[in-house]
Amino acid sequence: MVVWIAAAAGIACALLLAYGVFEAGWLRTRILEIELAGLPSELDGLRIAHLSDFHLGMLSRGSSATERAVAWVVERQPDLVCVTGDLLSHPRGEPRLRELLFRLGRPYVVLGNHDIASTKDPFSRAAVLDDLREAVLLGDAAAEVTIHGRRIQIVGVAPESYMGGIADPWPLADPTAELRILLCHFPGIVRSEPPAPAFDLILTGHHHAGQIAIPYPGGTFALAHPRAHDLVGMADSPCGPMHVSPGLGTSLLPIRFFARPEVTELVLRPAP
Repeated sequence: MVVWIAAAAGIACALLLAYGVFEAGWLRTRILEIELAGLPSELDGLRIAHLSDFHLGMLSRGSSATERAVAWVVERQPDLVCVTGDLLSHPRGEPRLRELLFRLGRPYVVLGNHDIASTKDPFSRAAVLDDLREAVLLGDAAAEVTIHGRRIQIVGVAPESYMGGIADPWPLADPTAELRILLCHFPGIVRSEPPAPAFDLILTGHHHAGQIAIPYPGGTFALAHPRAHDLVGMADSPCGPMHVSPGLGTSLLPIRFFARPEVTELVLRPAP
């Protein structure tokens, strides 16, 4: 009897592991309409592709999810493409990263903690990405683009600033821009206290939707980030509406449970 129980437990563990590996590559493509107060009518329907957490360079099914996500974005041809950090987990993924960013048409990018090897993952290694010419790399800096005749400002937060407790993107917000977007790898950026809601939209990542998420009545226990407040999706905050990407890759373990990788197209609408 004991042998049969042990064998059944071994088979169950193997099946769970196989499913976790499968889900890590099971890409979800989502189109999400969000309403923003004060959005000019010219920007009604503006489409923003939000990608995050590639974690390239490690053996993971997330690499194939990232490939398919980029292909989907290229096919969709959105107005803006934003990537919110953790591009690499190892320098050997850098050539592939540069190729994917080139295909995305110089997206707006911020780095994450894995990009500077500030992580508990013992397999992660830092890469030098300060010359990321295939993208518009924002670290505690702002960029501007004009779409449909309206000025859009995009502000970034460097991971070193956030993790050092000195991130302060709010003074960079240009009140004359018709749409202000903040890119930060860490959703915790909204726990700081700006003088006013300076940004119309905040894009973040980092949590991987928990990566290993265990649902229970009334909530979800996220093994990767058990104390996370804003785990995934849209959230309201005193700093402005925030979208937390589920990300595409994995860290530490190459599996996901109830936390599928996702690429999201945000379609902006004026709030009534």
